[in-house]
Formats: sequence, structure tokens, C-alpha cells
Amino acid sequence: MTVLTEHPATRFPMPEEATAPAPPEARGLARDQVRLLVARPDGVVHARFRDLPRHLEPGDLVVVNTSATVPAEADATLGGRAVVVHVASRLEDGFWVVELRTAPDAARAILDARPGDRVASGPVELELLAAYPHEGSSPTGTGSRLWRAFAHGDLRSHLDGAGRPIAYGYLDRRYPLSAYQSVFASEPGSAEMASAGRPFTHALLTRLIARGVGVAPITLHTGVSSQEVGEGPQPEWFDVPAATARMVDSTRAAGGRVVAVGTTVTRALESAVGQDGRIGPARGWTERIVTPADPPRVVDGLVTGWHDPQASHLLLVEAVAGPPLTQAAYDAAVARHYRWHEFGDSALLLP
Repeated sequence: MTVLTEHPATRFPMPEEATAPAPPEARGLARDQVRLLVARPDGVVHARFRDLPRHLEPGDLVVVNTSATVPAEADATLGGRAVVVHVASRLEDGFWVVELRTAPDAARAILDARPGDRVASGPVELELLAAYPHEGSSPTGTGSRLWRAFAHGDLRSHLDGAGRPIAYGYLDRRYPLSAYQSVFASEPGSAEMASAGRPFTHALLTRLIARGVGVAPITLHTGVSSQEVGEGPQPEWFDVPAATARMVDSTRAAGGRVVAVGTTVTRALESAVGQDGRIGPARGWTERIVTPADPPRVVDGLVTGWHDPQASHLLLVEAVAGPPLTQAAYDAAVARHYRWHEFGDSALLLP
């Protein structure tokens, strides 16, 4: 991954008990009943996610991620001690990208592993080969968080049978894989849920289309989201179909807005933009990092969850919305006790 020299301008105190401890359904809410903060230059509006259609205009285009979450977490041992292994992705050369975290709740990254170490998980043994993507990738300069590993055994089958969704210690209990899927999920491959799309429902999609808002798909398989401060996202596999690229072009030509559902969609779309500023079909591994210094060229608005202070995703949010609007949105979210993380509340940013 890239060590970022650019840092978010948005500052806010992480509210106590801000994290959603469970999916909304476990809290007595429908998926689309999570809160939605709508931020425009003329002010902030507080709504519910099911109100999204009234805040978009006919001719706008909403772009969604069809990636489905796969089981990517398993119990393991490293040198006799219990650890949790997070499997970020499988590379085209057949090697795997993995992260080791403390047992039992994956609260912290383990940074003292070394090349040649072997991690045992059920019938599979992972041999750590080298830091990923290169030595010194950690912004702290101490140890490596991600590893290129060789799997002795069928790792995918082991995860499908004995693995579970990646989760961290802030949840009140374990939830099934179905809780980590959006209504768009059709292409298995994400280590962690592309969570911005989770509040959508089939009924909400019908209302968007009836209002004249277009909906188009891309696919981006997410890696692990546990970046340290100053650490950019790792390379991720994406696919922008030709039909979606045409819809983005025609929407912009007609004066409509292209609204990306999540940082994943923004990254994929911007990875498909050529030197001439036009978008075309594209697929493969992307290292594109959208920041205020390297802003988006086709994305005009963003549906997103709430990110931790200094998270690299905040740079993408600021690149789309601008730092002043991002700061206003976060100030309002903190003041009104919005919920953070994958099962939390949402924002619609329309600069």
C-alpha cells in the first residue's frame, strides 16, 4: 500500500459509543431506516435513508458496487500463540495477501511476524513470504501489517467452510455472512463489506428509478479496511463495464450528477478515467487513490458511511465534497450522535 503524505483537513472528536454495535435489523430498524445526513453548500438536512430519492434529481445517476462479501477471517496460530488471520485478497500469481491480528477479537494488528513464519489455520498452513506490497509499507516503520503469503492447502475452501466475516471488537456479537451483503451483491470477492450500499432495498431502488434516477453497476473487491493513520488502501481488483461507462458519460453530458455509492465505487470509476478525462470500460488491479491533490474527474456526489478521524477514506470524501462541506457534515453528525462503521448511519454529500 501507499504511505500517504497528505492528511485529512477534517477534525472531529470520535464520539463515545458512536459505533453501531449491530446491524440495524438487530436494533429494530429496517435496512433503509438508518439515518441519512444530506450535506449541500446551503446547509445540512437530517433524514432517513429511505428518503434518498427526494434528495436526488431526475437525470442523476447512482453507481453501486456489486461485490459480495466472502468469509475472510479465521482462527489460527503463529508460533504456538493464538491469532486471527484476515485474508485480504488472492493475487493473480496465486499468492494471498493476509493480515495477522490479535485473538480473540482482532482488535490490533500483529507487527512482529517475520518472513518464513508459518501460520496454521485448520488444514491450511500460510507461509509468510514478504511484506506486502513491499518492506517498510507500515507508516509507523515498525513491522509489517500485510503479508504476501503462500497457502499450503486450499485456503478458499477452508474459509468457505470454517471462516467467518471479518469483524472487530466493537460489535456486540458475531453476525452471519448474510448481514454483510447488500442487495446488489452478486460477485463474490470482498474481504470486507462495501458497506455504503447496505441500506438500499429493492423498494428504494424502485422509487429511485420511478423518479428518473439511473442506477448503474461496477465491481470492486475490497481488501481489509484496518489501515493505520497515514496508510492508503491496498491495490484492489475492479471492473467498470462498458454500459456503465456510457451511462456516466451521457449523464454528465446531459447535466446530471454522478453519485458514487461509497469510496469503492469512487475508486473504481476514477480508475477508468483516461488521460482525456473521459471514462471508458476498464478492469484489473487499481492503485488509484483519490485525494484533494488528485481529485475525482467524473464523480460529483457521494453516498458514504462515517469514517474514523485521520482515516485515509476521509481524503477521498474531502476530494469529492471539499473540506468545508466535509467538516460541516462531520460536525453535524457528531452533534446529532450518528452511528459509525459498517452497520451505522449514512451521508449524502452533494457539493
